[in-house]
Amino acid sequence: MNKLYAVYILASRYRGALYTGVTNQLLTRIWEHKQDINDGFTHRYHVKTLVWYELHNDISKAIRREKQIKQWKREWKINLIERDNPRWCDLYQQLL
Repeated sequence: MNKLYAVYILASRYRGALYTGVTNQLLTRIWEHKQDINDGFTHRYHVKTLVWYELHNDISKAIRREKQIKQWKREWKINLIERDNPRWCDLYQQLL
């Protein structure tokens, strides 16, 4: 069975604080963000809404993509989100 890796972006609100991460268990990881399981940036700034994600078959490609996006200007990240999710809907429910 092939494992999938997800690069994802969370937001605190429409055009609010953004967080980019990578995981091999997207549902579990987003649930942890929503439950404030871990202290840190997402907890401090209430970043809990899954607004964008991209799946990869290769962990090294996923990590490379995460690092690439983290280096982007904020406006580029917003454009990426709005290309696929113009209303900034929480995509978590679609994954259930």
